[in-house]
Amino acid sequence: MTTEFKDSVVLITGGGNGIGKATAELFMARGATVAILDLDIGNAPQGADAHAGSVTSDDDVAAAVEAVAGKHGRIDILVNNAGVSFYGTVEDGTLDDWRRVIDINLLGVARMSRAALPHLRRSSHGAIVNIASCLAQTGLAKRALYSATKGGVEALTRAMAADLVAQGIRVNCVNPGTVDTAFVQGLANVAGRDTSEFAARQATGYMVTAEEVAHAIAYLARPGARSTVGAVLTVEAGFGSLRV
Repeated sequence: MTTEFKDSVVLITGGGNGIGKATAELFMARGATVAILDLDIGNAPQGADAHAGSVTSDDDVAAAVEAVAGKHGRIDILVNNAGVSFYGTVEDGTLDDWRRVIDINLLGVARMSRAALPHLRRSSHGAIVNIASCLAQTGLAKRALYSATKGGVEALTRAMAADLVAQGIRVNCVNPGTVDTAFVQGLANVAGRDTSEFAARQATGYMVTAEEVAHAIAYLARPGARSTVGAVLTVEAGFGSLRV
């Protein structure tokens, strides 16, 4: 592994499991100092500073950001990864369900970014990477609420990139496909499906790994990617873009 992140302090939401944990481990392997914010830190990656809290709580977000900046002196990279799914059409779920998912998936990105920006502005290589979904660009049955939030994250990424590029902060987005994690297993359970069906619908015949998404995040966040801004990097095994 390289040490390209040896001068970087990275904060990752949802870093206790799945994509977030794989990303934390990759950043640390490349020399970064890593902190995570997650509801459950019982499975937090070894070597990361773990902070328990929710991206829906102004107090939890502020406490985590200030704790990381206070301990390490700065924050250079923010990865907005925390999110939840929801299975259903536009008619399904209560409006409270819709508010809850929007609060986590979309407002959580805004809340974290607003809190971290004063520190990112002081970095020599400030970067934000948001995690959306290939469903921001591809319609899939019974994913109305989830897709709406992820479409919002993709659009927010471009708007933030335009606002912040002159301040030396690059904002980019990764759109994963169906990733082989406990998150997707939970979705399969709700839908009454087996994950082997999810693998079969990918053009490659297998689901994306969390590590593959982590590598995409690291590419966008790396200090050397100074000309990559407002970009959307899709890692979806051809699910949304190929018909084979």
